[in-house]
Amino acid sequence: MKGQNRERYKDKGRNREIYAEIKAIPPLIVRADGRGFKRVLRSKFEKPYDKRFARGMAEAVEIFFENSGFNPKLAYIFSDETSFFFEHVPFEGRIEKLDSVIAGFLASALSIVLDFKEAIAFDARVIPVCREEDVLEYLTQRQAEAWRNHINAYGYYGLRREGLSEREAEKRLKGMKAEDVHEMLFHMGINLNETPKWQRRGILIAKQRYEKEGYNPKAEKKVTATRYKIVQLWELPLFESEEGREMVNFFLN
Repeated sequence: MKGQNRERYKDKGRNREIYAEIKAIPPLIVRADGRGFKRVLRSKFEKPYDKRFARGMAEAVEIFFENSGFNPKLAYIFSDETSFFFEHVPFEGRIEKLDSVIAGFLASALSIVLDFKEAIAFDARVIPVCREEDVLEYLTQRQAEAWRNHINAYGYYGLRREGLSEREAEKRLKGMKAEDVHEMLFHMGINLNETPKWQRRGILIAKQRYEKEGYNPKAEKKVTATRYKIVQLWELPLFESEEGREMVNFFLN
């Protein structure tokens, strides 16, 4: 009887998992965003950007490519945000699985790389795409967001260095146009067009195809095999430019 009750309650529990079978059909993008990172990065990292943190994000994403069991074609990073593009996904595309496993793995990998002593978390969401043009459009939008984030970050910490409090800096920036922030920073000696490209345009992690020569002892002849290596690109063009479109198409095909 006890065994029957246990099975009955197990079935009831499964019936309550009303979102468990919601699936996404690839190709798709999963975007993971850091949650509450301002607190974690407050003391040990430079502001507004820290290359050690950026390297940590890139290394964590590379670990994801190598060890997660997923097979992304490429990933785009800026700040504490990563967008993965997949042509194929495990778990039959179950959204709850994709979001939870990707967010959890990335948080774990970043904690290992940067030796965090405090717990960190990512949230994740699925974005469906239909064509290569959709991927390019998405990357262009996120790169534009990276640029807006770049302006606001430099503006905020520029004002903080001028002696404003957190509240005062936020209030001063609220409603300011991008060109006004540019002008303000220029008077502070900061030219946003001369900051490192990875800060302005983000970082791309991708699988790059290459040919490797070998020898087939059975056929007694040289052969060429296709291999893939993971590359980190820190000097990105604008994705909306011809060079940017060619780069994205190269990694997608």
